[in-house]
Formats: sequence, structure tokens, C-alpha cells
Amino acid sequence: MPRTGERGGPQTRAKISQAATRLFLERGFDAVTVAEVAREAGVSSVTVFKHFPRKEDLLLDRQVDAADVLRSAVRDRAPGVDVLESLREATLRLLDERHGLSGVADGAIPFFRTVAASPALIARVREIGADLQRLLADELAGDRDFDDDGPLFAAFFIAGYATVLVQTASWLIDGGEPDVVAADHRERLERLFVALRSGVV
Repeated sequence: MPRTGERGGPQTRAKISQAATRLFLERGFDAVTVAEVAREAGVSSVTVFKHFPRKEDLLLDRQVDAADVLRSAVRDRAPGVDVLESLREATLRLLDERHGLSGVADGAIPFFRTVAASPALIARVREIGADLQRLLADELAGDRDFDDDGPLFAAFFIAGYATVLVQTASWLIDGGEPDVVAADHRERLERLFVALRSGVV
């Protein structure tokens, strides 16, 4: 029989994610096993892997959200708004909302410390970045504003955004005042979009 509360669905996934995040932030990613996460969440290890095929994704569980942001920026932009401006609006909106993808959300500091301490998590972050780059390039395929430069633009945008995030993470880990770091984060994002418009589009 399934253990208590072990039915599938978003609630089970959320419960597993919350348990895993709590353990990882307390003890470090590499020190916690999937079996311990399962025990903490009240499910089996099989159920954990049903929802999270990779251990790293128990903590790095925002890839679907990030993909949705990119797709929406390309597909759902208002008439007369180009992709670059739509991406700018989307990223600044994440920042204003202190969204989990923004880099300045509440709880970001222990999250960044945990990722920085684990080579496995760092490697997975890079894989996710490459996946998002391919997704954005695919979304831009055939867009007349880019001709054949969609893959190049996607590479520049994802690398640039990652660079801004890494710098923000570094300053927060080093004790930077969050509001000051967030303001600087905004300035660096704006410089990124100026550079992209001048150099690519």
C-alpha cells in the first residue's frame, strides 16, 4: 500500500520539494540522500523519482517555470512589441515580484549557498541553461526579426542573464544588503538589454 499521502499530483510534488529544500538548506545537498527526502515527505523513494527523475531537480525545480516565461515572452507579446522588449519586461517583472527566478527572492541566500557548495548542482544549473537556450532558439526559428540569428541571440541572452544572476548570488552570499543588491541587479539587467539591442537586434 502507498504510504500516507502518497498519491500523485501537484500536492505530492510540492510536499516532496518542500521537504527536500528544507533538508538541503539545513545540511547541504550532497549530505542528504533521496531516501531521507522520501522519509521526510512521507512517501517512497519511487514516488520521489516519479516526480523528480534527478536528485538535483529536487532543489532546481523551476525549469518549467523558466521555460514558460521564455515561451510567453515570444508568443504572447503585444502587437508592436519585439522579442527583446518582451523579454526585458518579463525579467523586470520577475524582479519586481521578487519571484523565485529573479535571483532576489526571499530565501535566495541559503539557496545560492547550497548550490555554490555542490558541484553536482552547479553542473545541473549549466545543463538547464543549455536547455533553455535551445528552447529560446527554437521559439525564435522563423522570426523575421532574427533571420538565422535566433540561436546566436538565444546564446547571448541566456549567458547574459546567467552572468547577472551569478553576480547577484555572489554579492548576496558575501553579505550584500538585499535591497542594494536588487537595485544593482536591475541596473545590470538594463545594461544587458542595451547591449543586446545594440549588438544583436
